[in-house]
Amino acid sequence: MQSTAIAFSPSFSLSNNPRKLIGQRFNPLSVYSAKHQRFGNGLVSFSSTCKISPISCSLRQSGWISAVNPKPQNDSVAVRAAAESAAVEEESPKSNSFSDTLVLGMLFGMWYLFTVYFSIYSKQVLEVFPYPVTVTLSQFTVGTVIVILMWTLNLCKRPKISGAQLAAILPLAVMHTLGNLFTNMSLGKVSVSFTHTIKAMEPFFSVILSAMFLGEIPTIWIGLALLPIVGGVSLASITEVSFNWVGFWSAMASNLTNQSRNVLSKKLMVKKEDALDNITLFSIITIMSFILMVPTTILMEGIKFTPSYLEAAGLNIKEICTRSLLAALSYHAYQQVAYMILQRISPVTHSVGNCVKRAVVIVASVLFFRTPVSPVNSLGTGIALAGVFLYSRVKRIKPKTT
Repeated sequence: MQSTAIAFSPSFSLSNNPRKLIGQRFNPLSVYSAKHQRFGNGLVSFSSTCKISPISCSLRQSGWISAVNPKPQNDSVAVRAAAESAAVEEESPKSNSFSDTLVLGMLFGMWYLFTVYFSIYSKQVLEVFPYPVTVTLSQFTVGTVIVILMWTLNLCKRPKISGAQLAAILPLAVMHTLGNLFTNMSLGKVSVSFTHTIKAMEPFFSVILSAMFLGEIPTIWIGLALLPIVGGVSLASITEVSFNWVGFWSAMASNLTNQSRNVLSKKLMVKKEDALDNITLFSIITIMSFILMVPTTILMEGIKFTPSYLEAAGLNIKEICTRSLLAALSYHAYQQVAYMILQRISPVTHSVGNCVKRAVVIVASVLFFRTPVSPVNSLGTGIALAGVFLYSRVKRIKPKTT
């Protein structure tokens, strides 16, 4: 394929040895600093302490209608002025609705773009630096620095956390950490498109875990919607050129841990006194994930991300550090933007948007990496994504109560 979904600058190599990677260079992005988000895919409700002012397109401005003399010469003038004022009042909600839709569309665009960049940057780094634990630590390190800067600069209120709250958050942080780690492990072993095809099975794990630990029995419609998801992923797997069992099971483990985090958030953080606003919860989880990853990285991979080691491995130090940084910034940005979107729409609509995001990432990665895709593989991916969309729609159907 000669076309690509995103324009990039001329190629260069992360490695001093051209055989290791024929890279293509991205233009650096200015990462959107989000001040408002929603955590947990709608499973935990919070009210944020960091407000975002939406663009206002209201026609009501100060002094829009000039003051007239106390005694108008004609009653029709007063009637017409009152009618015009009422018309302005009626136009304002429409204008606000349009501006809200515009802002929401921009947020969706950023969500998809940051996810694409995270996936591609991470894949390029992991191709020449096959240490997913270290890469995961670098992403949580950058996120922790961002959080501390936001608190230091008073962009968000510094939270006061009790021991009971930390104890409730810890299991969520563990699942969040494992989810990102397994995603990076999968990206390092198989193609980006295949990783995201497998991750389309998240609804399957959500239904199973919710039934096991929350007692939420799925309806027959949800069960039927899961069939094309499982069938599509299976079809895509048996025809995947880059298939690797480690990459496959890592993506599956990512689904399991991410959905376990969502179930735990329902089961553990149910007390009102334990509730935190969304950005605070995500910030604390990011810091806890960083703390958890430091000893894990040292024990599993040692200290690999140093100039001397990278140089000895024949890698381009500047470029691999740049791409690692941009991957980490993109990861933190797409997470926050996703929660900002969830604050504005329903969880069901958000899940539909997440399905579209998955398709965008798959197509973008196939075009960028020129991943060979067979017709049967494309069919399997399409069936799986269609199943995810169907699942998000049938969730609206409420079971009949007797």
